[in-house]
Parts: sequence; structure tokens; C-alpha cells
Amino acid sequence: MRRKPLNCRAPRAPLLILLVTLPAGLLRSGDSEGFTPHHHSRFLGAASCASSSCHGGGDSNQNQYLIWALKDFHAQRPFATLTTARSKQIADALQIKDPAADIRCTSCHAPLRQVPEDRRGESFKVSEGVSCESCHGPAENWLLGHTRTDWTRGDRVHAGMRDLKNPYVRANTCVACHQTLESPLRMAGHPELIFELDGQGVSQPMHWRNPAHWSGAQAWLVGQAAALREMSWQLSRENAPDETLIARWSGLQWLLQKLDSAGLDLPKPGIPADASTEPDFAAVQMVADNLARHASEIRWSDEMTRSVLTTLAASGADFRQSEIPQVRQARRAERLVLALDRLLAAQPHPEAEGALDDLFKLVQSLPDFDAERFSVALDRCSEAVGR
Repeated sequence: MRRKPLNCRAPRAPLLILLVTLPAGLLRSGDSEGFTPHHHSRFLGAASCASSSCHGGGDSNQNQYLIWALKDFHAQRPFATLTTARSKQIADALQIKDPAADIRCTSCHAPLRQVPEDRRGESFKVSEGVSCESCHGPAENWLLGHTRTDWTRGDRVHAGMRDLKNPYVRANTCVACHQTLESPLRMAGHPELIFELDGQGVSQPMHWRNPAHWSGAQAWLVGQAAALREMSWQLSRENAPDETLIARWSGLQWLLQKLDSAGLDLPKPGIPADASTEPDFAAVQMVADNLARHASEIRWSDEMTRSVLTTLAASGADFRQSEIPQVRQARRAERLVLALDRLLAAQPHPEAEGALDDLFKLVQSLPDFDAERFSVALDRCSEAVGR
């Protein structure tokens, strides 16, 4: 743990994975992509994966269940969090009688609670937190066949197994609980959330193998586009969104807008983040989803990573624009620093490490953010990346 980004922890800089409540409707766009919803398939519970001859063995190819159960934050702890004093304090502020039973809390902390009784197998347990089937889908129709050598990836997806090797599908599976937070919950004391697909994946104990062509930089971009989609969805539903929400949205919109000049063969966000007119959040939602889809489908290259890294590192002049409110500049910097970290992880530039450390220090306290000092440090980072 070399640095502690913002109010999160990280092995290199990915964020602490926080599991929180979310309005009903996990995916806003493209929720069927990579997942055939067998509506009558039963959830069998994590124990159905725990056999020593399946995913509960000691071999590195069979220990997925053990890694999840013993090392992963997603196992048990999200549900257990609902019984803590802090959860009770938040619940009291919202007049929630039992956070362990209220959908505003359980939709992310205990998603299995929403599974109907007639779709629960014998070993099903709500207290498992975010378990195997929360991510991979109800196992009844694919459990026995998914390890067969004659089953293709398409066969597994057709049987109802979510295709998590696809970065768009993976982002859709994670983003709602890791990005969207209803305003009442935030105002009641719930921590803010920032979704970062690549960094959060790196911080999680891996019980999977990424495809040979997997790119952390590509996963970062797909995740950020999906996050913008979710934030736009939320803002489109808010009657009177406050400046905090709008500033966070604007920061991410600015970040992706910068990629218009990166020379990528991708749809361009093309919507100014700080337009004087009322933002069309619904339009941005669709544009962001289109970007996430396309970014997941292209064959990513080192040159694309280099182009994105160079473009974002060269944005120091944006932080010398005095007409941009400080709160929005701080939110831009918040997203940018995490982006630079993941891009530098994908394509290391040792000369830029010192400047990146300085950038992290400058966004530790957003209320005290100094845009001028940040721009100077960012220029140093850009120069190092150029070398």
C-alpha cells in the first residue's frame, strides 16, 4: 500500500470496495447483455460451489470458493455491516426499523434477500452477502454443465451464467452498487462511492483468470463510461439534484470528454460538462452506455493506452480556468488522479511516479483543493510521461 487515494485504501490505488444500497433496478442499460435471464432458475447458494472436487479444493484451479469465503470482502461482511452501530445510526436518521431487512440497504448489502422463496435452493442463505450467484447468476441451469469441456462460452451464457469475461458485462454487474447512492442515504451519513472497474478488480482477491487479451486500461475506460451512465440515470430521476451530485457527474463527464482528442476509434461523449444550459442527463446516459459497449468490444492496444494517458496527463491548463467553480475542479481532479494511476499501472512510467504521488496528496481533502498547485503537479506528470 504505497498511497492512500482520497478516503479509500488500495494496493496500488484501486478503491476500497464499498457495498451500499441502491434503488431497485440493478442495471439501467443493457442489463441482458451477456446474461440470459432464466426467470425460474433457482439460486442454490454458495455451498453448491464449495465441494473440494469443484471450487472448494486446494488446487489453484479449484480454490475459487475458498478465496471468496476466506479473503473476499463480499463474503458475509456486507450483510454483517448492516448490524453495526454506524448502520443503525444511518437507519435511524432515515426511520428504517431494521437495515438488515429494508430493501434500501439489502439491495446491495444482502441482494439475495430479494430472491423469492420459490427460487431458493436448500443451501440458500441470505447472510452470504454478495456471493457466487450474485455475480454469476442463479446456478440451477448451469451448475452441472459449466465445467464441461464440450460447453462453449456461449453455452454457459445461454444456460444463464453471466459472461464476466466481457468488461461491459462485468462493469454492469458491479457498477450499480459501487457507484450510485441515493441522496437521502448520503445525507444520513453513508460514505460516498466511486466506481473504478480496473482498480477495484485488482484490489479484490482474484478467484478468476482474465482472458489473454484483457487490458486494465480498457477495463478502466469501460468502467468509467458505465459509472457516468449510472450517475446520469440517478440525476435524471432527482427532482432537485444538489451541487454535490452535479459536481461529481460533471467531473466524470469532463474526464471522458477529454478523450475526444485522444484519437480513439470510439463514440465521443460530445456533451460539454459545464454547459450553461440545463444538462440533459438522459441523453448523457445513452451516450455513456454506447461508449461503454463500444469500448468493451474493440481490440485494445498499448498505443491506445499511451494515447489516453498522454491526453489526460496534458490537461493541466483545464485546472487554470478560473471560471470553473472550485468544487467542480476538485471533482475533476478526483477522477483524473485515479485514471492516471490505472493507466500508469497498465503502462508504467517510473519517471511519473513522484508527480503522481504529489497529485494524490493534493486530492486528499477536496474542500481544500488547490487547482493551481494541482495543475503544476499535473504538468510535471505530463512531462514525465512524455519522456
